[in-house]
Parts: sequence; structure tokens; C-alpha cells
Amino acid sequence: MNMSEEKMKGQISAKEDEITRIEEEASKEEASAESKIETEYNPKIEAAEAKLNEEEVLRDEAIQKAEEWNNKKKEKIAAAKIANKTLSQLKSEKEKALNVKLKEIANDKKGKIKEVQGEIKSLKKQIAAMEKEKAKAAAAAAEK
Repeated sequence: MNMSEEKMKGQISAKEDEITRIEEEASKEEASAESKIETEYNPKIEAAEAKLNEEEVLRDEAIQKAEEWNNKKKEKIAAAKIANKTLSQLKSEKEKALNVKLKEIANDKKGKIKEVQGEIKSLKKQIAAMEKEKAKAAAAAAEK
């Protein structure tokens, strides 16, 4: 083996050592970069996960409330329909009851007026009879 071959083998060995050193350095940089990136991003990721969990809980609550309100809406639509029907029925019954009462009052009034008119007629007959008697008495007195 000559010197130049020996020198080249030495250079090859030095280059292989350099490759090993580069790989070790790169491994350290990778570890450092990983640690740096984790330090930078992990808190942000944890905050984003916490926000996601919070929003999912609020979303689930909103969905539940929406279902409850939807059911309540259906119940209230039905209840309002029943209440409206009851109101209409009561107004109709009130009008009928008033008409019946007014008819009773009118019939009662008619009957009482008829009765009083009958009494008036009777009194007028009595007056006419009395006037007739007076006239007879006056005529009899005039004849004497």
C-alpha cells in the first residue's frame, strides 16, 4: 500500500467520521426542534382542545334546549288551539245566553204590560159605567 492510498483511506475514514458527526448533530437538532415545536404548539393545541370540548358541551346543551323548546312549542301550539276553541265557545254561549235572557225579559215585559193594559181597560169600563149611571141619575133628576 502506498502513501497516497493510505492517505485516501484516512480521508475516507475522516469523511465517515464527519458523516457520523453530522448524523449525531442532526439527531440533536431534531430533538431540540421537536422540543421547541412542542413547547410552542402543545399549549396552543391544549387550549384549542379545551375550547373544542367547551364548544361541544355548549353545542350539546343548545341541541338539548332546542329539542326541549321544540317540544314546548308543539305543546303550546296545541294548548293555544284548545284555549282559542274554549274562548270562541264561551263567547258563543255568552251570546246565546244573553239572547235567551233578553227574550225572557221581553216576554215577561209583554205579559206584564198586557196585564196592566187589561186592568186599565177594566177601570175605563168602570168609569164609563159610572158616567152612564151619572147621566141616568141626571136625566132622572131632570125629569122630576
